[in-house]
Amino acid sequence: MSINNVLGGLDSNLFVQEDTVQVVDGTEQTLTQEDFFALLTEQLANQDPTSPTDNDQLVAQTTAFTTAEGIQQLNDQFESFASSITSNQALQASSLIGQDVLIQSSVGHSSEGSGFSGVIVSDTTTQDLTITIQNAAGEIVRTIDAGTQAAGNISFNWDGTDQFGNTVADGDYVAVAQGFVNNQNQTIPVAVNRHVQSVSLASSSQGVILNLDGDTSVNLDNVIQIGS
Repeated sequence: MSINNVLGGLDSNLFVQEDTVQVVDGTEQTLTQEDFFALLTEQLANQDPTSPTDNDQLVAQTTAFTTAEGIQQLNDQFESFASSITSNQALQASSLIGQDVLIQSSVGHSSEGSGFSGVIVSDTTTQDLTITIQNAAGEIVRTIDAGTQAAGNISFNWDGTDQFGNTVADGDYVAVAQGFVNNQNQTIPVAVNRHVQSVSLASSSQGVILNLDGDTSVNLDNVIQIGS
């Protein structure tokens, strides 16, 4: 006996029925141009003959609807344009993988004794400039004396060793710069170089995210300089 013969005697209602209920997706709540003109026609057909609708009002209604529809189309096109720009930025940012980028942060990452480099940003001449490298516990592992430096970007490089020349453990370290500016001891802003390991494409509002060494991520807009 075939399968068709076996199933032939069963009530068809027992089988899975095709869903004929229309799925509500929100489109039926949108007023289209056809709906607007249908309403406008009804308005004209049912207007008071003794007080017909003013032509200026009809023009104003038509203009208002056309403007609203144009703005909606413009918004849709802008969202598509923004998505395209973000994708293009991600493609360009992918070329940064494997390179170093300078970011406005005092935290650098040392792996296998690599240490890190950075820039001290000083608007005026700084005297007795010192750069201390601190571990996660806030302990100073290395002090670098930079002496007197003129205004501008002051480059520094830490080789990943402590005061005794021993290679420090892998991890994040903080570079703190201090010096005398106008005879006052001040903490000076520091920017460090971090290695780009990968690139992520986030939402259109976040843009492109650079994933750096030491499991740190920054927005592409926060990059000051590419290459150390």
